[in-house]
Amino acid sequence: VAVSPCRGAMMDNRFATALVIACVLSLISTIYMAASIGTDFWYEYHTLSPAENVSEAGRSIWEEFVSRDADEKTYTDALFRCNGTVGLWRRCITVPKNSHWYSPPETDMTTNCISFSLSDQFVEKYVEPGNHNSGTDFNRTYLWRLQFLLPFVSIGLMCFGALIGLCACACRSLYPAIATGVLHFLAGLCTLGLVGCYVAGIELLHRKLPLPEDVRGEFGWSFCLACVSAPLQFMAAALFIWAARTNRKEFTLLKAYRVA
Repeated sequence: VAVSPCRGAMMDNRFATALVIACVLSLISTIYMAASIGTDFWYEYHTLSPAENVSEAGRSIWEEFVSRDADEKTYTDALFRCNGTVGLWRRCITVPKNSHWYSPPETDMTTNCISFSLSDQFVEKYVEPGNHNSGTDFNRTYLWRLQFLLPFVSIGLMCFGALIGLCACACRSLYPAIATGVLHFLAGLCTLGLVGCYVAGIELLHRKLPLPEDVRGEFGWSFCLACVSAPLQFMAAALFIWAARTNRKEFTLLKAYRVA
């Protein structure tokens, strides 16, 4: 049984198209994931009567917010009152540029941020935020630690998958693409776990520290980037695995036809 060259070329084009699309999806998901990690808009608070409009209160809040001794309750209250935003690495509030005199927020407000230290990422969370004698809240503690670790695991898996993909190109073989697909699938699970941990952590925090009546909280665009990254990783994984497995089956059939 003869196999026409056109059929073989058509199959090669099909696999190549799948791999190109998978690579593009992988690149976009990596960019989205890196952008979400590096920005501070995972969660945003909006208040109708921000305390920073009062100069003395605004200065006091800022001093407590930037203090290395600030506990979870202290900086969370500041986030509530000062239109705060929270990222995986930093927390920000909006304060007056001039802390000595009242200044209209439309012209003289500025957003200042402080980074979570590495020790902050692994610090224990308490059953009653701010009360060190209330005992450790293990759920929130491990959710916080996972939301810090999982994005780096996700990016690491995708980078390792990219290296395997380069090796596959050098060897002119689609078989290593299965490993690349599996790594992207695991990366997607890590990203999905990150999103779930973050949502659960925010919900548990707000049960301990309910939002004031004049404060509205919502997930920001950094969080949305992570949400979009997960399905892109899964789609890239599916395309990598499909291309490799289908190519192997087609190659086996071609060998069978040639033997016949």
